[in-house]
Amino acid sequence: MSEINTKWSVKGKWVVITGATSGIGLAAAKELAKRGAILGLIARNRAKADEVAAQLVTITGGSAIVDIFEADMSSQNSIRRVAADIGEKWPRVDILINNAGAMFTERELTEDGIEMTWAVNHLAPFLLTSLLLDKLKESGHSRVITTASHGHKMARNGIRFDDIRAERLYRFPQKYIGGPSIRYGETKLANILFTAELARRLEKTGVTAHCFDPGLVSTNFNSNNKGLSVSMTMALMKLLSRSPEKGAETLVWLADSDDIAARSGGYYTDMQLTLPTVHAQNMDAAKRLWDISENQTGLR
Repeated sequence: MSEINTKWSVKGKWVVITGATSGIGLAAAKELAKRGAILGLIARNRAKADEVAAQLVTITGGSAIVDIFEADMSSQNSIRRVAADIGEKWPRVDILINNAGAMFTERELTEDGIEMTWAVNHLAPFLLTSLLLDKLKESGHSRVITTASHGHKMARNGIRFDDIRAERLYRFPQKYIGGPSIRYGETKLANILFTAELARRLEKTGVTAHCFDPGLVSTNFNSNNKGLSVSMTMALMKLLSRSPEKGAETLVWLADSDDIAARSGGYYTDMQLTLPTVHAQNMDAAKRLWDISENQTGLR
């Protein structure tokens, strides 16, 4: 990635990022560290996060400043603890990057009784962002960046609010005709709607919201699922995928560019503002999603 000279810069900015121990998140963390950002890595695996922190220090010649915060993004109690930890240790948050994500081919429930794909991909960034809003506002000008996906197109009927727990999608025969993939698509659609509604609610606060499609990227995504069909699908996808560094370019640009300083609520592909599907432009659905998310996280 080439250096971008802008008025706004990540140099010296306090940047929290989830999902930074592999894939797009790791590639972005490396580039942001090179550009002088102060990084807070939220990770479930402390040993893996320590290894990443050591890498960042090495590639920056010892100049990287990296804090590690432990959290399980499927647990609302864990997210609350890590938000409190960040609030106590950091003076402010200039950029929050919601990048952690997963897809579960079997219907699993979190300790909070929430379907796992929905909990990790949507409710985790919703809750973490909400809990860190005061810190973001203290910055004066700050950004929330969420990793969405072209996969939102798989939710062809929009978010199925009448099946918000995805009980039908994981039953026979829906499960075998793409139910788990549709559920993943719903969560990525939720990322875009969340960004749009967040931007609306934060007008004139100095906090802007953005989301992006990294493209098809070769990572260890979906490695939590087992089975021959999963392995074959992922092997084929890797042949058609771009590198994590390429996938992270738009993320780094959204964090570092002055071009978007006056924008908020957009969905980007390859550093270009892009129109998502009609369902992703439905602000009534965005408001409904927000209300449901508040209820599911106990924020209401």
